[in-house]
Amino acid sequence: MKLITVKEAAEKWGVTPRRVQWLCNEGRIKGATRFGRAWMIPGHAVLPSSANLEIPTLPMPRKSPFLDMTNLYTKSGMADECAELLINNPEAHALFEAQIAYRRGNIDKVYDRARYFLASHSGFNAILGGGMLLAQCAIWRGDINLWIEAKRHICDAPCNTEVEREIISLALAIADSSVYGNKDYPEWFRTGNFEVLPSDSLPAAHVFYVKYLYMTAFGIASKQTELEGIQGLALMRLIPYTIEPLITQAVANGTVIPEIYMRLSCAVAYYNSGDKEKAILHVDKAINLALLDGLFGILTEYVRHFDGLLEDRIALVDQNAVHAVLALYKTYSVGWSRLSGAVRNRYVAADLTAREREAAKLAAFGFTNKEIGTALHVSESTVKQTILRVVQKTGIKDRTEISNIL
Repeated sequence: MKLITVKEAAEKWGVTPRRVQWLCNEGRIKGATRFGRAWMIPGHAVLPSSANLEIPTLPMPRKSPFLDMTNLYTKSGMADECAELLINNPEAHALFEAQIAYRRGNIDKVYDRARYFLASHSGFNAILGGGMLLAQCAIWRGDINLWIEAKRHICDAPCNTEVEREIISLALAIADSSVYGNKDYPEWFRTGNFEVLPSDSLPAAHVFYVKYLYMTAFGIASKQTELEGIQGLALMRLIPYTIEPLITQAVANGTVIPEIYMRLSCAVAYYNSGDKEKAILHVDKAINLALLDGLFGILTEYVRHFDGLLEDRIALVDQNAVHAVLALYKTYSVGWSRLSGAVRNRYVAADLTAREREAAKLAAFGFTNKEIGTALHVSESTVKQTILRVVQKTGIKDRTEISNIL
């Protein structure tokens, strides 16, 4: 007897794979057999006559559009098993799987799942999650029209309360901050007052708050942002004192994804402050957590911040993993630079080498050529040539405009 996959059955019957999956789970397709996580269906099977009924929309098991950041996923290396536990809640299962696919860098799968949520009559968190997934796809693809569409879907999430409206404002700010800045975050978020959020959303809020702090510190250091009484790397040196307790809380709560993100953000702050030893400590712990589930997409997001350090540390653990991350980074860096440049209407560098980016970053922080040479252990003349290449590659007028292309 010939067996076909869920996808093949869906194409044969003209319905969605999700519908076929649900029918199999409900035992409504005669002869369907489960092998591991996949269903196989007899080739002669027919679509049940009652299959035109709507698949029930169940409440999300957590009040958060970021299910993978909640305590549904508490142990690294068990992402697929955690997804399996959600099999009886089709929307939660699909959303969680799509989010894990994003953390792995499987953008095509993320796009397909996002389209499903936005075409269905899902609830608030599912629609919001779908919109955020679409925004993430837009970054990887460098597609400004897709990014604008994603923001429209986020705005259209069916909110009924003031709290849900605040969450939409936060989601829009998160989407914006991914490509050009952090000025649109709600006031309550900028002050770290998360009382408005459901407790299930706090782990994700901590991740984005840490990113907000880092972006603010980077903006001050590169003179793109002014904050009274704070200059240079002062805030960059201080924010690890905020991030470290949040990492401890993530460990205690068993929230794997937030721990990885916050360790990497903390490491970037230490790295830019000149404390490479502490940066490596967090980088190594984040890598060990991420590799157990193949979460290469998370690591890819941080490659450009470490000037080669992240790749070097991954290579010490798994050579195949570093090749996978660098392959993803080629796609991500081009997409992010294209989208960020289009949104800001200016060129954003994508093809700088790690050494060029490191020198450019220090120049943006106000370091002299001599100070940059000391930091990078090269001569002052080498620094001059490196900065010249950055200027020539990016088309900026001189080093005073370097912060505009980072």
